[in-house]
Amino acid sequence: LDLNIDGSDILEHVHAVSKTNPFWNELSASNPFIYDIAASNRNENSKYLSVLKENPYLFSRASSNRESLASSGDELDIDCLLRKTSARRSGRSKSISDFLDIIDNRKFNPHKTAPQKPIASDTLWLQNDREAYKMAWLSHRQLTRSCLDLEARSQSPGWAQTQATDVCTVGKLNHEGGSVQLPDSDINVHIPMGHVLPGEFQEVGLKAILNPPSSLNNELSITVSPLIEITLSNLSTREAIFLEAKVAAKVKNDPLSQVMTDIVCFYSFSKDGPFKKLQNCYFYEDTVQVKLTDLSHLMYIVIAVQANKIQPPATTVWDYVHRTVSVGIYGPKYIHPSFTAVFTAFGHNYIPRKLTICDIKKGGKNMPPVVFQLWGKHTLLLEKPQDLNISLISCDPDFEVKVENQSKSIKEEQLKTGEMVRQQFLFSMLGSREMHFFLFLVQIKDSKSGQVMQFCVTTPDPAPKLSGIVSRPKCLQKRKEIKSAPLLLIPTVKYPKFQDKFLNISTYGVALKTVLRQSKIDYLLEYFKGDTIALLGEDKVKAIGQTKVKEWYVGVLRKKVGLVHRKNVKVISKEQAMDTADSELLTRNLVEQIALPFKKLTYIYSVVLSTVSESVYDWRALAEVLGYSHMSWDDFNEKYVDKESERVAHVVKRLKEDCHANKKKRLFLYELIVALLKIDCQGLVARLTQDTVILTSAVKLGKCWRELAEKLARLTKQQIEAYEVPHQGKNGEVTLEMMWKPAYDFLYTWGAHYGDSYRDVLQDLQSALDKMKNPVTKHWRELTGTLILVNCMDVLRASAFSTEEKK
Repeated sequence: LDLNIDGSDILEHVHAVSKTNPFWNELSASNPFIYDIAASNRNENSKYLSVLKENPYLFSRASSNRESLASSGDELDIDCLLRKTSARRSGRSKSISDFLDIIDNRKFNPHKTAPQKPIASDTLWLQNDREAYKMAWLSHRQLTRSCLDLEARSQSPGWAQTQATDVCTVGKLNHEGGSVQLPDSDINVHIPMGHVLPGEFQEVGLKAILNPPSSLNNELSITVSPLIEITLSNLSTREAIFLEAKVAAKVKNDPLSQVMTDIVCFYSFSKDGPFKKLQNCYFYEDTVQVKLTDLSHLMYIVIAVQANKIQPPATTVWDYVHRTVSVGIYGPKYIHPSFTAVFTAFGHNYIPRKLTICDIKKGGKNMPPVVFQLWGKHTLLLEKPQDLNISLISCDPDFEVKVENQSKSIKEEQLKTGEMVRQQFLFSMLGSREMHFFLFLVQIKDSKSGQVMQFCVTTPDPAPKLSGIVSRPKCLQKRKEIKSAPLLLIPTVKYPKFQDKFLNISTYGVALKTVLRQSKIDYLLEYFKGDTIALLGEDKVKAIGQTKVKEWYVGVLRKKVGLVHRKNVKVISKEQAMDTADSELLTRNLVEQIALPFKKLTYIYSVVLSTVSESVYDWRALAEVLGYSHMSWDDFNEKYVDKESERVAHVVKRLKEDCHANKKKRLFLYELIVALLKIDCQGLVARLTQDTVILTSAVKLGKCWRELAEKLARLTKQQIEAYEVPHQGKNGEVTLEMMWKPAYDFLYTWGAHYGDSYRDVLQDLQSALDKMKNPVTKHWRELTGTLILVNCMDVLRASAFSTEEKK
C-alpha cells in the first residue's frame, strides 16, 4: 500500500461527522463499528478503543510488492492489512468501509501524504428524520461491506454480515469438461470435452433466483423452476453446453392434457426479459435438459408449462398438470424465549438452506434484514391454485404460538404468480423453564375441501451457554487463527458413576401356574408354579402374546428379564417374599439385557452420530464406559480440539470403526446404548429408541403402513396419497423397496404429537400393530423389547446411580 496517512486526521473527520448526527449517541450504543468513536467523544478510557486510535499508521505499513491494486474491493488482501496488527487490538472489527477508503486514497492519490477532505454530502434533510437516517446508514453499510472478499468473509464472522445470501457456485473447467452443480439442488451445467481449447479454461457461474419472471405466470403459462442465471468467462468455445434441472410439474396422462400442454424453456440475456423459446430441449419425466448454443457471458433460463389454449371445463393451465409446491420452514440458527418461524412456499423444487428475511418486525418496528436457516421442508401436490390456511402448532407445552399468529392464509392469486410466499409465526416460551429444542406441527388446510396435509419440524437447540472462557492469543498472526473460534466451551455436566450392584426390588409376584412354551418367544418369561418373580415396577405393558393381546408385568427370573402375564402372578410386597434368590439381578446384567433390542433395530448412522455428539457433554465419561479410558488429548487431531461435541463424535466414530472391524462379535448401536445407560443419559436413550423404532417399523411395514395409518390417525385415501407423492417413481407409483419412506414420514409426524411422552408413543404403536390383520409384531418382537427398556429405566436409575453407600 505504501501510504503515508495521518490517522489522527481520519479520526478528527469522523468525530466531526459524529457531531452533526443528531442520533449519534443512540446509534453508537447498538453499533459495534462506531462504539470506539463514541467512547472517545465521551473521553472514556475504554478497552474497546479502535486499533486505529492506538496505532494511526497501522495500515500505512505494507510490503512493496502490493503496489498495484485493482479497483474492486474484492481484491483487498485481509492478510496484508492484518499482518502487523497491534497486540492490543480489540475483539471488535472495524467496518470494511474503513479499509476501502484507504484503497481509494491509494488509487487516486498515490503520492499524497495526507488524505483529502471528503466532499460534503447533502445530509441536512436527514437531521430531523430518524427513520430516514437509519435506512440511509444501513444502505451505506450494506453497500460498502458487500465488496468484501468472499473467502475472507467465510473466515471472519465479524465482517460482511449484510452480504446477500443468494446461493451461487462457480466452477473452473479445462478442455476435458465436467459438471457444475448448484448446492442442495437438482440444477446442473454440463460442459462437454473439447468445449474450450487445450490450455484454456471456462469458469461457469450458476445461481438460482427464487422469484421467476412475472410475465411467464398467467392463465396460459406457469413457471416450474427458479430463474437460473449462468455466467461464462470464455466465449471462445467449440461445443455447446447443457443445462439439466428438475421441474415442479408433470403433464397429466390424459390425451387432452398431452395435446394442449407443453413444457418449454425460455432464454434471455436480461433478468427481466424479453424471453424467447428454446428449441433444443429434452424431457424425461420431471427432468429437463437444455442444449445452449447461443452463448453469452450472462444468460437467464427458466422452465415453464404452457397451454395452447384453455378448453372448458379447464380454467387455467394448472388443470392440465400435476403441480407441486415446495414448502420450507425457516428460523434463526438458535431459538430464544421469543422467536419467529417463517413458512415459505415456492413454485419450484429448489429450497435454499438459507433465506434472507427483510420484513421481520419487533415491537411494531421493522428490523434489519436477517438470514434464517432451513429447519424443515415438505412437498405438496396441488391440482389447482386455491386458498390455503396455514397453522403452526407447538407439540411442547413449554412453547406456544401467539394467538394472533396461530393461523395464516395464502391466497389463490399469490400461488398463481409463481413467486415465493412467506408467512411469519411468532413463538414464545411459557414460564421461566430452561430453554430446549422442541417439535411443532405444520398444518396446511385446503379452504374448500377441508383436506389437511401436515408434517413435523424440529427446532434447533438454544444458544450455548458459556460456563467458562479460555483466552485466545492476543496477537493474530496467521489466517488460521482468524478462522478459528475465539471462545472455547468448558463442559459443566458431571455424569454419575455407574454402580454394579443388585437391583433394589420392592415388589414381587408369585407364579400361580406353570408356563412353558414349545416355541420360545423373545422377551416372554417361562416359569413354574410357585416361582417368586421380581417385578420391576407396577406399570403394565400391553402386547401380543402367542395369539392374543394381554397385559404384562416386567419381571426378573433366573437372571432373565422379560414379561409375565399379570393374571398369572399374585403381587406381594418385599416383606412377604420368602425366597428371592432366583430373582436377583445385577445392574450390569439389567443394562445388557434391556439393550438387546438394539441388536436388531435399524438406524441411520449419521443421525445417531449427530444426536449423540450434540447431547453428551463429556467425552471422557463416554470413552471410559466404552472401554477407551486410555484415550487422552493426544489421540485427537487438531480439528477435534475446539468443541466438546466434536470430541464426543470422535469417540463414537472410534466405536463404529472397532465394531465394523469385528462384525461377528460386536454391534455398534447395542454397545452405544449400553454405554449411554451407564452414564445415566436416559433422555438421550429414549430419543434414540423412539427414532430407531419408528424407522424399523416403517421398514417392516412396507405397503401395510396404509392400514396402520387408518388405525392410528384415521387418514383418508387422499391423505395417504399425499404422503406417497414425493416418493413416486417414474411410473407414478411407489416401489415396494421405497415404501418405507412414506411410512416413516407418517410415523414421524404421528409421533411428534406426543412430544416427550416416548412411552406412550411406543405403547400406542405396539397396540396399533397388534390389531392389524396380519400383525408384524407376532414375529418381530423388538418393539416389545423396547417397551421393557423404557419401563426399567426408573429401577435402573434408583439402583445404579443411588447416592447411598454402595452395599
